[in-house]
Amino acid sequence: MIGDEDSIALILNRLRRANGQLAGVISMIENGRDCKDVVTQLAAVSRALDKAGFKIVATGLRECLTGEGTDKEPMTEAELEKLFLALA
Repeated sequence: MIGDEDSIALILNRLRRANGQLAGVISMIENGRDCKDVVTQLAAVSRALDKAGFKIVATGLRECLTGEGTDKEPMTEAELEKLFLALA
């Protein structure tokens, strides 16, 4: 994946945050924490992953449509739609 350094840094920060939140969910379950707390934290993990995924798609959109910066063929409209729907 190519993209500007700021976008890549933002994506990596979101993924690291999600990784930390997921570790927290695992710890909460292992320690028998309340279901409401676990679900709340799990929802935060899900949102962080969604935001990272959307940012990846937005950042890579030009690459996906044109093949710019890669040796791959540009994506078709159907392939791009499938990519977006994978995040839904």
